[in-house]
Amino acid sequence: MGITNGILAASFDAARDAGAEKICEIRISIGELTEIQEFALQFAFEALTPGTMAEGATLAVAHIPATSHCNECGLDYTHDRFEMLCPECGAFNVTPLTGREMRIDSIETPDEDGTCPEPTAKPADWLLPTDNPEV
Repeated sequence: MGITNGILAASFDAARDAGAEKICEIRISIGELTEIQEFALQFAFEALTPGTMAEGATLAVAHIPATSHCNECGLDYTHDRFEMLCPECGAFNVTPLTGREMRIDSIETPDEDGTCPEPTAKPADWLLPTDNPEV
């Protein structure tokens, strides 16, 4: 509940600062290494939004894979939460690149006529691209 409450508080502040009275959609990104479970966020979001400016809004969650850079051989690679060793040389000397993020990417508010636009994308459609084709 605490994480979702923080997301909502920051979103309310941003929406009010922009002159909005309602929120249609909140997009967030969470890294695979954060241990945050999407179902828990969605449950808390549904429990905390009734009676607020985000009532009826959707919470779209993008998952950022865990990636690391091997400081021995230079390989950038994806991995899971438990196996960070370099798959190329087996080194343990690695630098995490992504997977620890937790951020609000955007907040959607109603159009000028007061209606919420259709959700622009499903979370799987807007996973963050990476510059490295190996990742």
